[in-house]
Amino acid sequence: MKDYNSISNPSETNSKLVECSEEDNVDSTMLRQIFGSLRYLCNSRPDICYSVSVINKFMHDPRKSHLIAAKRILRYIKGTIDFGLLFPNGAKSEVNELIGYSDSDWCGDLTDRRSTSDYVFKFNDAAISWCIKKHPVIALSSCEVEYITGTFATCQALWLDSVMKELKCEVKKPPTLKIDKKSTISLAKNPISHGRSKHIETRFHFIREQVTNGMVELHYCPT
Repeated sequence: MKDYNSISNPSETNSKLVECSEEDNVDSTMLRQIFGSLRYLCNSRPDICYSVSVINKFMHDPRKSHLIAAKRILRYIKGTIDFGLLFPNGAKSEVNELIGYSDSDWCGDLTDRRSTSDYVFKFNDAAISWCIKKHPVIALSSCEVEYITGTFATCQALWLDSVMKELKCEVKKPPTLKIDKKSTISLAKNPISHGRSKHIETRFHFIREQVTNGMVELHYCPT
């Protein structure tokens, strides 16, 4: 891949990879080595986490389209080899702030129609925690999928807050979670909106309790 041209993004916009049994087979051992190396790189490169998680789903039976997607990520890495995480040394007088951003797609997996959620948390504008995972349930609306993602992010926000306390870091209270869906924020703040949420599993209403108790703040953030 050293002679390949670099590229500006790790995956095509709105691209959907599926299991293609009619496509040509590729060297599965070589491709799994690529997948493993990319997963290791995700520890310091959150910008490729989503693209890597997508191709990892086809590790058991990789095909030509999956190899092309993996090569695209490698081309992106070649052009951004100097990218990394910056942790600035802020002044002690500054107010420490923990801000999270959550987002998700709706029924993005064409195989089982489950959605993928992701969040990232910044401490004083430095990314310290991020995650991308597929939902354990199928969401019936874009509002519901953002609501479930917000619950995952809320759990992480509370855990990070407890870590900051152990490290003797005074974090601005409460942690802020930014979501790009106004209806999701309304659903979390209004406990009587049961018509759209009566089918949602109880565990995902954890975000509503934390908002009510003032443990986390939800703000709208346009995509």
